[in-house]
Amino acid sequence: MDQIYNVFLLLGGIGLFLFGINFMTAALEKAAGENLRNVLQSLTNSGVKAVAVGALVTALIQSSGATMVMAAGFVNAQLMTLAQALYVMLGATIGTTITAQIIAFDIAPFAPLILFVGMVLYLFIKRRKVQRIGAIVLGFGVLFTGIFVMGEAVQAMQLGGIVEDFLNEVSNPLLSFLFGFAFAFLIQSSSAAVGILQVIVATSLASGFELSSVVYIVLGMNLGALAPLILSSFGGNKASRRVTVTQVISRLMSIVIFVLAVLIFPGLIRFIAGLSPAVPARQIANLHLIFNLLGSIVMLPLVKPLADFSMRLMPDDPDDEYESKKLIYVTNDLRKGHIAMVAQAKMELIRFGTLCINNLNMAIDSFFDKEKSYTEKVIERENTLNYLNHELNAYLVKVYAEDLSLKDHEAISLMFNVLSDFERIADHAENITEYEIEITDNKVHLSGAGIADLRKMAKSSAEAVNTALRCFVHKDMSLYYETERLEQLCDDLNDECVNNHIERLKQGICEPRGGVIYTDMINDLERCADHAMNIAESILGIDAPVEQHQDIRKRPIAV
Repeated sequence: MDQIYNVFLLLGGIGLFLFGINFMTAALEKAAGENLRNVLQSLTNSGVKAVAVGALVTALIQSSGATMVMAAGFVNAQLMTLAQALYVMLGATIGTTITAQIIAFDIAPFAPLILFVGMVLYLFIKRRKVQRIGAIVLGFGVLFTGIFVMGEAVQAMQLGGIVEDFLNEVSNPLLSFLFGFAFAFLIQSSSAAVGILQVIVATSLASGFELSSVVYIVLGMNLGALAPLILSSFGGNKASRRVTVTQVISRLMSIVIFVLAVLIFPGLIRFIAGLSPAVPARQIANLHLIFNLLGSIVMLPLVKPLADFSMRLMPDDPDDEYESKKLIYVTNDLRKGHIAMVAQAKMELIRFGTLCINNLNMAIDSFFDKEKSYTEKVIERENTLNYLNHELNAYLVKVYAEDLSLKDHEAISLMFNVLSDFERIADHAENITEYEIEITDNKVHLSGAGIADLRKMAKSSAEAVNTALRCFVHKDMSLYYETERLEQLCDDLNDECVNNHIERLKQGICEPRGGVIYTDMINDLERCADHAMNIAESILGIDAPVEQHQDIRKRPIAV
């Protein structure tokens, strides 16, 4: 019975340790706030500086995974280049070793006091800054309480022989490496994995420990630490997958180089162990630090060639650029003349409108077909559209401030309005996606007749916005009148759908929750048609078609 209790004690200690590390990381990230992200984004214009920033940020938040995912997100949003992200990630591998160095200090006996202080600051002080500091101290205390509990359990279980036998069993470098990789991948943190290894080894093998027995385990843990980055790439675009592949290659190259260094210079491991000959936990921490430090130094000049290789391996697709989070037609060079500036703004607005309408069409398909990939795409594209709306609006303001002709001033003024209408259509598309999510998650029922009404309304609304965009592009009055007809049809269908819904409610066919979604979606679709009419009406104030200035990219206007 005592042995079973000790096993539970060990598992509880590991649980406390992992919870403490995660809680402390979350508290540190929250305390740093947006300033941390701004520093990460702005101070990466040189390789060495980016490495230093990556190391500093990771040392502050105690999570290389969080730093890497953040950097990958910046690449995904095209706010950071691939090479800059790789430099930051090299620094992150150095910063994450701080945790192991802290764990190597024997402060576990003071963990209850640290825990108590953190709890008082976190629970009883109402000032937000003090509470955030308390959360960090509390996480730190939980972490070392976990270490203390683990150590007590390991000593009570007398695991020295078992650990020694285990290390002998996995003395094969490949088996050791795979074990370390799997363990770190499972808990998604090299800091936590190395920390647990430090505690178990230091407590059970205080004497007779050979650092060489855990070298490949530690190397495997460093590769397994990429788990958060690898998992986050599944939901990202090609840019984020490119970051992940390149970082995996970089980490594998660092491991291979370190292994070759150990084989060529066998005294390297003895040298590392000799830095703290009587402290196994410190030896493991130093191994973790020196591996990542040497790997970063060696990989520093190889970052740009690796980034270029990744670009060739996974080249950009023109469609990716078309949907990218940047203005692709605008040059921001105000010396090119007013005609060029207005034409660029017009082309960028057409591209923005195309993406907004594509999002509406995809949201409608997602609603009726329950296609999860469509739902995710709509949400992802909405983030891009919000960014493009801000950037294009800023460019229009800049152009409007120029000494334009009266005609060009009127054109830019109309573009402001059209931009707003397109953005509102995108917002309605997002609403429709949210209705689909609510129906799926809460198992909301819509009657067959209600679905049929929605399909009819969605078809007319989508036709209206697609026709309005073509009208805006080609300045075709026949398309203007067609948009007007479709908008009126949507108004009529709106009345018809509402009357049908009231009749179904009387008959008890529709349930209340489904009825709310039904009426909200009808309203969204009707509003999309209203915005389409506004867009079509804009041609009454613009004479010259954009094709006279520069040919538009040859692509379908909307899906």
